[in-house]
Amino acid sequence: MLRNRKRAAAVGMTTGTLLAATLVAMPTEASARPAACNTGTVICVNKSTRQLALVVNGRTAIVMSARFGSVSRGLPTREGLFRVYWKNRNHVSSLYGTAMPFAMFFSGGQAIHYSSDFARNGYNGASHGCINTRDYAATQALFNAAPTGTKVYIHW
Repeated sequence: MLRNRKRAAAVGMTTGTLLAATLVAMPTEASARPAACNTGTVICVNKSTRQLALVVNGRTAIVMSARFGSVSRGLPTREGLFRVYWKNRNHVSSLYGTAMPFAMFFSGGQAIHYSSDFARNGYNGASHGCINTRDYAATQALFNAAPTGTKVYIHW
């Protein structure tokens, strides 16, 4: 019995050492993001992970799921560095007649906004180029935390 306890303790210490080494080798959240997202206040949008994050001086303040424009329908969400140039809390699309709560426009008619369709149907669908979010409260918090002029960086 004593021998089993010693063996268990040795295995536990070895496992703990390996785990600690693995954790040390893992990149930090900030180092895994593009450098453009780590200075100032940036809405950093990753198309690969389908996530949007509000990053303030390299620290994540808000994270949420994101859905993008349909490439197959010729309505992709643009990539690159933009700035929020206009915000409208209760916007309704003049092209599609749909509600776009907490709209933050960053490139032409493309905006970040809450989408009830995304909330209902998930990734079964796409936007017309906008960045859709499905967490109403988080989108409202983002809208309140990101003034006009906030950088928006969209990448793969």
